[in-house]
Amino acid sequence: MSAGTSPQISPATSADTGPGTSEIPRADPPLAADEVTMLRSFVDFYRATIRRQCAGLTAEQLRTPHPPSTMTLAGMLKHLAYVEDFWFSVRLLGNDPAPPWDTVDWSADRDWDWNSALTDSPERLTALFDGAVAASERILDEAVGQSQGLDQEVARPAGHAGHGGRVTLRWILVHMVEEYSRHAGHADLLREALDGATDL
Repeated sequence: MSAGTSPQISPATSADTGPGTSEIPRADPPLAADEVTMLRSFVDFYRATIRRQCAGLTAEQLRTPHPPSTMTLAGMLKHLAYVEDFWFSVRLLGNDPAPPWDTVDWSADRDWDWNSALTDSPERLTALFDGAVAASERILDEAVGQSQGLDQEVARPAGHAGHGGRVTLRWILVHMVEEYSRHAGHADLLREALDGATDL
């Protein structure tokens, strides 16, 4: 597989114990591959894991927290859709935020992505997430084929602590693995509390 293409997804090898999960393919990342393929494979693996954790759930279940946390799977889907747009389109390419992020007053509600998701339908949340991932994949396909490859710096740097300066595409992909794997762990707990499903 060339460095400029997204890894091919094949059926998951792990157990399909939750409703709807068998319809969401997931491939284990390769044990040996070039850097681009390896990083993108891990991001894709965790994207599929989040989809599987949310599959087959009702709107009420997606909106149900696991106290004392207020985190929900609905909020997680919308948050990760925002993260996709923020890092690949806004930061890497320098674009303005895509809808619905372009009209959000983050100063009024810094957790708007999480909170507003509680009024969104499962179909709306899934479409928002899938659309954001598809846009990111198109950006990545083009970006990794350029001469700078993973060393390409973001067009829009930021000055806040932790994510400041001109980070590279390599940094973004590593950060996305971190972001997704962290939330996949949260999703494990939320899903098991909802219906007892594990090993998704």
